[in-house]
Amino acid sequence: MPTEPITWRAFVAGWDLFRDPVLCALAAGAVLGFLGVYIVLRRMVFVSAAVTQSAGLGVALAFFGEIHLGINIDPVLGAVVLALLATLLLAIDPGRLKLPREALLGFAFALSGGATLIVGDHISQEAHDIQSILFGSAVLVRPLDLKMVLVTGGVLTVLHLWWFRGIAFASFDPEAAAVQGLPVRFLNTFVLLSVGAMVGVSARALGALPVFAFSILPPAVALTLGLRIPWAFALAAVLGAAAGVAGYILAFFFELPVGGTQTVLLSALLLLALATRLRPRRQR
Repeated sequence: MPTEPITWRAFVAGWDLFRDPVLCALAAGAVLGFLGVYIVLRRMVFVSAAVTQSAGLGVALAFFGEIHLGINIDPVLGAVVLALLATLLLAIDPGRLKLPREALLGFAFALSGGATLIVGDHISQEAHDIQSILFGSAVLVRPLDLKMVLVTGGVLTVLHLWWFRGIAFASFDPEAAAVQGLPVRFLNTFVLLSVGAMVGVSARALGALPVFAFSILPPAVALTLGLRIPWAFALAAVLGAAAGVAGYILAFFFELPVGGTQTVLLSALLLLALATRLRPRRQR
């Protein structure tokens, strides 16, 4: 039987169903894009990967506890707790452990990824949910998930805008910031904990893959264009929010996975930005 064509009228008619996931993607994309500028400029891209992987493990453990142990833990809480634990591990001064920071990042990523596969193998009835956590399938978002993303994102946005000059100074020139009396270690830890908290509340709703993309690709686009730092933060937030909404709409019209569409859309924007940077060099 021929299927009815997908139209804007159908999308608008189902807006009550689509509203929560669209708003969730918009908020998460904006806040993660903003925070991601710190990660990209400090060359700590793998931090986001390790934290998002840990958040996925937290959701899987929540399902495991409910099915096999009779412990009712909300997946959002599991994601936030594991994401923050991973962040605290990554906040440790690697010099004290005589290890490079990349080793800690690799350890957190490998451990959480392997553990997620093991736990997922023991909750086969929730296999679809585990796949959604890892790769993203924000077709439906629970009201609780949306509320957590909006509240966490709102609080972090206010704090980061309030402390913006101090955080930026401590992040990009820590020695000079320390000389000026700024609490460099506290501010750097606050940035990492902000990433962990936002990743934790977003991963349950959107999946680890799009969350990782929101925190890395919009900042990469903004920085590739050579913008000044304040404008790079603003553009990264706008691109993250726009890709979250546009990716959902494209996935609806072309019947594609939501998380994958959002990720590919951001990747295309980065390729376009790279092309604009390479063109003048070729002409010269």
